[in-house]
Amino acid sequence: MEGKVVIVTGSNSGIGKATAKALAGMGATVVMAVRNRERGEMAQAEIAEETGNKSVSVMVCDLASRDSIKRFAEEFKKEYDRLDVLINNAGAVFAKRRLSVDGIESSMAVNYIGPFLLTRELLPLLKASAPSRIVNVSSGLSGSAEFDFDDLQRETGYKGMQVYAGSKLMLTTYTLELAKRLEGSGVTANVVEPGFVATNLGRNSGSLLNSVMFTLVRPMQITPGKAAENTVYAATSPDLEGVTGKVFSKKQEKETPPITHDGEARRRLWEEALRLLGIDDNSPL
Repeated sequence: MEGKVVIVTGSNSGIGKATAKALAGMGATVVMAVRNRERGEMAQAEIAEETGNKSVSVMVCDLASRDSIKRFAEEFKKEYDRLDVLINNAGAVFAKRRLSVDGIESSMAVNYIGPFLLTRELLPLLKASAPSRIVNVSSGLSGSAEFDFDDLQRETGYKGMQVYAGSKLMLTTYTLELAKRLEGSGVTANVVEPGFVATNLGRNSGSLLNSVMFTLVRPMQITPGKAAENTVYAATSPDLEGVTGKVFSKKQEKETPPITHDGEARRRLWEEALRLLGIDDNSPL
């Protein structure tokens, strides 16, 4: 990975931090896209010290904010002239329904709309750097999830973990459509499912019950470092050169729910993202 530039969102802790550390250890130039600069810089210092790689930097990017994503993309493009791998790792779950600064249900905003916009903003650079890769971190919960086009933002019957799972299903569905639209560009797009991982995801949901539950099950969870192996595999493995539109769990390809293969559903989900972002153009991407 020497000479290659990688972005990892949500990389100040958990799977993202472990992913950034592994890639830094492989010699990559790593940009940690984080919501909180102070926590990001603490993680950056730790990674740089442990790997000996000084080409690890921090930039602020709040995936729940359209303006923050656009500012990050512009700052990145001023600083770097290439992007070899974009890893959309950041994720969030919320115990109670809340809206992002842009008025979008927060789980959907962070887990689907944010990665959609960030990828769109950086796509010209990814194409110019081809062969390049997009790796979107979903969840195994998406396999039993669903989303309703009549209520994508879950205005009724809100249950935090169900909404989280549905938003991750949106991310997987979108990624398969993205891969199709990118065919022939030299840019691949794949999904990874990290498994049941000991991270701060549930503990940061705003629910005491979730916090207690995730603490109790921690002995049964795998480490962020172990989970990151799957992400690093999708981002770097020579075996996946040119492979696109796939979902990987434990470095093995897996099947996805029927809706992810429904062309009409994929189109509608894509168009809804454009509508929520206020993007009105005829570009297929």
